Amino acid sequence: MGHLIPLAEFARRLTHLHHDISITFTTLSSSSNNAEQSILSSLPPSITSLTLPPPSLSDLPSDLKIESLISLSLSRSLPSLRHIISSLPDVSALVVDLFGTDAFDVAEEFNIPKYIFFPSTAMTLSLFKHLPDLDSSVSCEYRDSPDPIRLPGCVPLRGSDLLDPVQDRTNDAYKWVLHHSKRYGLADGIFLNSFEDLEPGPIRALTEPGSKPPVYPVGPLVRTGGSEDSTGCLEWLDRQPSGSVLFVCFGSGGTLSVDQLTELAAGLEMSGQRFLWAVKSPSKVSNSSFFSAASSDDPVGSLPEGFVERTKGRGMMVPSWAPQSQVLAHTSTGGFVSHCGWNSTLESVVYGVPLIVWPLYAEQKMNAVNLIEQAKIAIRPTTGEDGVVRREEVSRIVRALMEGEEGMGVRSRVKELQERAKKTLSEGGSSCKALGEVALKLRQNSNHNNNNSSVANGVSGDV
Repeated sequence: MGHLIPLAEFARRLTHLHHDISITFTTLSSSSNNAEQSILSSLPPSITSLTLPPPSLSDLPSDLKIESLISLSLSRSLPSLRHIISSLPDVSALVVDLFGTDAFDVAEEFNIPKYIFFPSTAMTLSLFKHLPDLDSSVSCEYRDSPDPIRLPGCVPLRGSDLLDPVQDRTNDAYKWVLHHSKRYGLADGIFLNSFEDLEPGPIRALTEPGSKPPVYPVGPLVRTGGSEDSTGCLEWLDRQPSGSVLFVCFGSGGTLSVDQLTELAAGLEMSGQRFLWAVKSPSKVSNSSFFSAASSDDPVGSLPEGFVERTKGRGMMVPSWAPQSQVLAHTSTGGFVSHCGWNSTLESVVYGVPLIVWPLYAEQKMNAVNLIEQAKIAIRPTTGEDGVVRREEVSRIVRALMEGEEGMGVRSRVKELQERAKKTLSEGGSSCKALGEVALKLRQNSNHNNNNSSVANGVSGDV
């Protein structure tokens, strides 16, 4: 879903700005089918949605990491993708997800230009592009490297801050990421969900004249429009003072341990600040985790005894989910405790809300470093030796963001970036211009296909 949402917004924006472009949106079968369908059904009529038949995965081990699962699912779905492309009258480009480079083979069979949509940061894209070099130059695990990892235009990174699937070079997940990164050079272009004001150093490095493949910063692409609020949290926000509420949400995949959930609750209580918390049940493992099994079907019931009563009036807890974009857009929201997934981060920028970063998985540690040291729109709590952020530190960091001088600095910076995000998305802005370049290339591809085809094809190409 973290990849599907921005790719859907890319498709929506492309057809909105350039009406002669039609898009066939093809997805892999997924267990989150209802959530996917709610995204895809909201797309305009110029975008057709198709789902590939589920490939057989029964031979795969149950502990396979998500990167391997996505890659294998796609590679085993190539015959179905080939059939879809052969049935379309005029395909001017194939755009794949960041783990979809095996589909390039099908595109080459049909002589179709091939692009990557990269839903994460310019820093992470830089890592993907340079991973083959790192693989050959660093002999140990990256987390054990005594030297920082230096990527063009980026702040130096500790090896332990690199994204999760590269932390174990013996695992198939690393081998798949390395496989895809080696194929990035085959792309005719990469669409990046970011913008230069947010990531100036890495984007300038990625877009230097002559750099291949060309990178098109088309962000910030975030899901717009309201969702039905079944929790009542928006009405609750209506009754709170402007900028007074801290929103706490760790995304759709992140869970906290029982110990960490307890410390977070106690710290929010100690801070004395207003808060809205989308509470998820704690994981059964000792540390924060990704899609871990929950220990309770009642997330709010997992909170410390008496916590809900003691914080009544200044705190609101909702189970598992809140309409995040509407919460961040609300005038009462003054801060965001986030796992700093890139979709959430871009929403925070678009709505001008400063961050407390609490990375859990994927590339989120890289994001946290970027948001603190380069973008300067976030602060981060200090973690204890056991990996748990204690209640005193939670209280300190919350008060620092909501009423301290440090919070004033990041709030000012994110408001500045909010205005720049509006400008880049407006007519004549850099994102708008990049999409114009994309549309021109698609039309040229379509004309080339029409001139070389014996079949009477449509006026516009399909993506």
